[in-house]
Amino acid sequence: MVKGNLIIISSPSGGGKGTLIREVTGMIPDVGYSVSLTTRAPRFGEENGKHYHFVSKEEFEAYKQKGGFLESAEVHGNFYGTSLAQTKKFTEAGRDVILEIDVQGAATVLEKMPEAVSIFILPPSFEVLKARLTARATEGVDDLELRLGNALGEVMQFSRFSYVIINDEIGAAARKIAAVILAERQRPHRQGELIHAILSSFERAKL
Repeated sequence: MVKGNLIIISSPSGGGKGTLIREVTGMIPDVGYSVSLTTRAPRFGEENGKHYHFVSKEEFEAYKQKGGFLESAEVHGNFYGTSLAQTKKFTEAGRDVILEIDVQGAATVLEKMPEAVSIFILPPSFEVLKARLTARATEGVDDLELRLGNALGEVMQFSRFSYVIINDEIGAAARKIAAVILAERQRPHRQGELIHAILSSFERAKL
């Protein structure tokens, strides 16, 4: 069985990647979502095990020491990590899996797995990003300033990614991400058995 693709989706905080991922997973079949572990507190409306696995710093470190992470990083003063077992479960079953990770995590995954499909979500402007972060009202003043201060360094990493999607309208941006995922499935090496069967039919026709 051909393994599923690893789909990295990254953006600055407030870039809309979580909302876009929910849209995309409802659009196309055989796409899973890797739920990350984090030490930060849940935001209003977030559910443990659905949005993140919320753990203590001690639990996070123990998981890391066991080699349980595909990648992990400290972002805005909190720790985040991607479960290696969870991603393998999806890809080895032939399903694509989306990783919602920051630019640090994306760089780590691409070093280990350069074949991963990387997509960067770019907000239409700094002003729009600030407005979105302010409107969601999930951060205090200091945390908001930290995230906005880090945003410039994060958006400048766009060139490390294979694709850049500008999130100016959720529906349009989600369709573009879905188009990338579907296009990646059409690469010859991902259709080897089907292509071989078709070519064999041509060979038989020559006999």
